[in-house]
Amino acid sequence: MPRPAGSLRKIPLRNVPRRKVLQSAASMAAVVLLGATACTATPDPAPGTTAAPTTLAADATFTFGTGSDPVGFDPALVSDTESYRVTRQVMEGLLTIDPVTGAPAPSLATAWTELNDGLGYTFTLRPDVKFHDGTALDAAAVCTNFERWYALTPATRDDGSASMFKQVFRAFKDDSANSLYESCTVTGELKVTLRLKMRLTGFLDALTLPAFAIASPTALKAGTADVLDQTYSANKVSRYALHPVGTGPFMFSKAAPGSVVMTAYPDYWGTKGQIATLNFKTYEQPETRLAALEDGSLDGFDPVTPDNLDKLIKTGKQVLQRDPFSVMYLSLNQSVPVLADQKVREAIAAAIDKSTLVNNYFIAGTATTAQFIPPKLSGFNNAVAGIAYDPQKAKTVLAASSYKGEELKFYYPTNAARTYLPSPEKVYAQMATELTAAGFNIKPVPIPWSEGYVAAVTSSGDHALSLLGWNGSYADPDNFVGVLFGTPNAELSMNDPQLVSKITRARSMPNGPDRVAAYQAISEQLAETVPAVPIAFPISAIALSDRVASYPLSPVLNEVFNMVKLAPSNG
Repeated sequence: MPRPAGSLRKIPLRNVPRRKVLQSAASMAAVVLLGATACTATPDPAPGTTAAPTTLAADATFTFGTGSDPVGFDPALVSDTESYRVTRQVMEGLLTIDPVTGAPAPSLATAWTELNDGLGYTFTLRPDVKFHDGTALDAAAVCTNFERWYALTPATRDDGSASMFKQVFRAFKDDSANSLYESCTVTGELKVTLRLKMRLTGFLDALTLPAFAIASPTALKAGTADVLDQTYSANKVSRYALHPVGTGPFMFSKAAPGSVVMTAYPDYWGTKGQIATLNFKTYEQPETRLAALEDGSLDGFDPVTPDNLDKLIKTGKQVLQRDPFSVMYLSLNQSVPVLADQKVREAIAAAIDKSTLVNNYFIAGTATTAQFIPPKLSGFNNAVAGIAYDPQKAKTVLAASSYKGEELKFYYPTNAARTYLPSPEKVYAQMATELTAAGFNIKPVPIPWSEGYVAAVTSSGDHALSLLGWNGSYADPDNFVGVLFGTPNAELSMNDPQLVSKITRARSMPNGPDRVAAYQAISEQLAETVPAVPIAFPISAIALSDRVASYPLSPVLNEVFNMVKLAPSNG
């Protein structure tokens, strides 16, 4: 029987009995894909949102440490974990994720109905909800957001690689013939109809993404949301993206390098929780995060790295471990001419010792992988072995390729720890050593995460190799292979229309054996053509002080802090 989300459970890992681990039932269930097509939920809080206490403690301040700064606060234009960590507190979408079943659940929409075999959906909105600026939530506000996303121009979205709208709908209004988005129509003050050009099996799941959170139309207009004339974390952003306005349990107060402050929204429609002021503070080095937790400056931090895990165990801190639902990989940019040669890419794959990387630089239990779809999802292919670590084979294949010693720039992030990449500098160092031993001419290009690393490796440029990862946001294989390979992008610069066609077909197929087989075939093709090298399905973990009684753990990082339960004060 499932336990309440966030309840305490001790799990002995590495046979260390002193380690306390919190694990939510959601960490297992939230990766189950349910093909729900209709909902008749009442306008009550979504399942699980009544588990936390509703009494707001006076002056309850909660400070949480992170490994890097957000890149911006407009979720339509970013896709990084730390930006979403903030916007999940401030903004909400039509749907959220049920913390027990993993199915789409009511949020700003209380009920929905499928139309025309998945070519449309009508949503009934929650009544009496207001944005933080006092604007009423209604159907017109929802359509303002969807039409804004559809109409984003290259000046705002660039190539769209950071926009989940493109990942889900494939194209924007300026390429409407290839877009799967049809329209958003107001069909009543609290009723809205979304129409698609093609059935998307995971469409309801996709609407749980932070990228589809509904912003106040008033704030979007006042903040000229589509004009990127400001800067935050070395990224161009709009004035709106410096102060987002949603309907969530926390209101955005202020942000500066290293710090984000939010306050509880007194008129929130759902559970208000115990936290009055929520602070996110950036600690780029694992040692400083650990020290801040030990001296009481922090109530928790994410991520835990292997280096500080043992210290946390010895001091009896709570460690909360997520089930793996992310993939860490090595990007190969085929716009660098030599990487267009498949033999060169095969040699790179054969030169990398994934097992040693995982054993040395990831939390115990992390598994190596030869594919991009996690094993909990349909479409994972047990028959895909990939290219095994074989230094001699790497040299042989490289010698038979077109490679003649050209310098390959290897980009990697510094001063950051990600849930999928806790120790990037160390991972780079081992990979670079192995690639050099195989005969490659590697030039290191370290870029601080907060100084535009993601933009550098996802834009057109000379990045031959780069370290990246993807944390799944909903339980559908398209959220992995579709995001990474379903549309052309400057990160990989691959030209494989057959693969894109296969992904497009698979995402519209109904759940069942045929769809599973389609994604298994996609995994086989990716393993054969090596557009990127999958390394691991990382286990991530957070550390918590004894002040925390329970925490809304989620493998898809749907962790909203109004659901944090604090232990009774000794005072």
